Amino acid sequence: MKLRIGDKVRFLNEVGEGIVSRVKDSKTVYVEMLDGFEIPFPVNQLVAIHTELIINSGADNIDLDNEDTQINEAVYFIVEPDHEHQSLVSENKIYLFNASTFNLLYTYSIKDDNYFQTVKHGEIGPFQKMLLKQVKLPFFKEYNYHKLDCILFKNSFFKAQLPIAEVVYFAADTFFKTKPIKHQEFKIPVYAFILKDEFILTQNIETDLKKEDIEKLKSIKEFKAQEKTSKSAKEYLKSLDREVDLHIEELVENTFGLGNFDMLKIQLERFEKELDKAMTGNIKTIIFIHGVGNGRLKQEIISILKTTKGISYHDASYKEYGLGATQVNIL
Repeated sequence: MKLRIGDKVRFLNEVGEGIVSRVKDSKTVYVEMLDGFEIPFPVNQLVAIHTELIINSGADNIDLDNEDTQINEAVYFIVEPDHEHQSLVSENKIYLFNASTFNLLYTYSIKDDNYFQTVKHGEIGPFQKMLLKQVKLPFFKEYNYHKLDCILFKNSFFKAQLPIAEVVYFAADTFFKTKPIKHQEFKIPVYAFILKDEFILTQNIETDLKKEDIEKLKSIKEFKAQEKTSKSAKEYLKSLDREVDLHIEELVENTFGLGNFDMLKIQLERFEKELDKAMTGNIKTIIFIHGVGNGRLKQEIISILKTTKGISYHDASYKEYGLGATQVNIL
């Protein structure tokens, strides 16, 4: 049976479904269930009910048993208007379009003055597209440089690939200088930029530890001691970030007499106040520490952020905050 990583499958002899997460061998694949657990299943006990194949939706899936199977692979940066006539366009969708058999770990950043600000990061599967941002035309007037960094891998055996590190220049006048192209995956003609179309099939990416590498390693301590960064630059970067602790004991002196609803109200009022202050000030990143608890405060925060324009958000650094903080980026 022809199956690929990312296929949605149903079990032939029992109730349930999942997504093919990796390949064990020619007869067995791992299926990720809705609860996140991976279970090995014989291929002949699975029925494909959905595929994310988008290079040619009418074609058969790639046979994972056949190592000679090849397709034209590529990774694209895509801007899709919401109307064919430019004068009638209201919004544009920015996509990362992975038309390859590899998984991608990606980051998408935009240039603000002399610095890049990460807008979105995550993982995208083979032959899938990821919506990075939905914006209006003024966005491209302010932000012209779009940086994409991707690491390519597979959950089965694969040839090592060089990572993607590209900066795409896309300004407001690009809509008028460049002709959009049609693609069956998009309803409206799109503006497409190739990020990668040269995939290594036969050669290996290998390197040896050289003498100069060893010397560089020895000089790291000295290098750090001599590293020069202007104090004003450090202060400027620090001024763009803010951290707000929403634990109730940080907001009130005494919680006596306060019920759960009262405390949640105080926390949300502080959250909205700090968010408004950040959006109207010179703050680029604000981290809200809400803790884990029963998750109610985080749910309310996410609910507000979903309806707030001009921002993006994601979980803050797990290394620094665990699961108890949310990072908001002011665009």
